[in-house]
Amino acid sequence: MFRASPPTWQSAILSNIIFLMVGSPVLVTGLSFSGIVAAFMLGVLTWRAFGPSGFLLLATYFVIGTGVTKVKMAEKEAEGVAEKRKGRRGPGSVIGSSAAGCICSFLTINRIGGDVFSRLWDLGFVASFCTKLSDTVSSEIGKAYGKTTYLIPTLRVVPRGTEGGISVEGTFAGLLASVILASVSCIMGQIDKAEAVICVVASQIANLIESLVGATLQEKEGFRWLNNDAVNIINIIMGSIFAILMQQMMLQRSND
Repeated sequence: MFRASPPTWQSAILSNIIFLMVGSPVLVTGLSFSGIVAAFMLGVLTWRAFGPSGFLLLATYFVIGTGVTKVKMAEKEAEGVAEKRKGRRGPGSVIGSSAAGCICSFLTINRIGGDVFSRLWDLGFVASFCTKLSDTVSSEIGKAYGKTTYLIPTLRVVPRGTEGGISVEGTFAGLLASVILASVSCIMGQIDKAEAVICVVASQIANLIESLVGATLQEKEGFRWLNNDAVNIINIIMGSIFAILMQQMMLQRSND
């Protein structure tokens, strides 16, 4: 059931039901009820597309992301920079954070591009969650431990939690989180070592651009539609695209 090859919808649903029952005490700490429903659907889709390796990546992402969100929660709440509902994410956050991953999952399930492109969809999937986890960790650790927060691109000092703000502590933590997630995927055999490096680099480039967008455009006049969820979707899609383009550029150079 767990090792059905290729993964089937039946194995995906039953495996996720089992993990839902076993892991519910952990899930409720990081997700609302509707968020859990959305996460279950995401888990089923991920398992069907990428099997246990993709699901483990998703689980690692959730555990780390939830953990850092809870760090110094009381202090972040006092400063007004904490996530709502004690950090318990709703369906909007789940869907927004997994948009690129869902696209890659659908492409894989429907075998778009055949075997030639299947590796690219694997890479895009991993890169999307490396990007989002790096963003979440850098933000939460920056709000908890950041000594000085700078606004991109002016480098003006701003209060912690300011959109587009970055800190040394948060940036380093986000980089480390991306390395950990890419390493997990590499160990599971979903990507190789070179692709793991690509995922890390792509995630950092995407997050830098996201900080620029957050500082200059997010919810500004004429861009009211560009809220946090919209920026998140753009960010992770950029991470996936950058990783795929970088891999293709490296492949092209090796063939020249």
